[in-house]
Amino acid sequence: MFTGIFVKILSIVLLLAVGIVLILGIGTLFKGGSTSKKYSNKLMQLRVLLQFIAIILLIVFAYFFKN
Repeated sequence: MFTGIFVKILSIVLLLAVGIVLILGIGTLFKGGSTSKKYSNKLMQLRVLLQFIAIILLIVFAYFFKN
């Protein structure tokens, strides 16, 4: 099925994606103005969605690769 290296790479990519969206969202929030009104809430919603996906996949990986 999945190899160990694929699981590690996918996990790192997901965690990096969450981190990047978090940094972009915080930066947009501190920038203020119309940019903040337009994008900060959407970026935080995207962060929550990516966190949910990452956590679910990490739990699935841990369950199937517990050895």
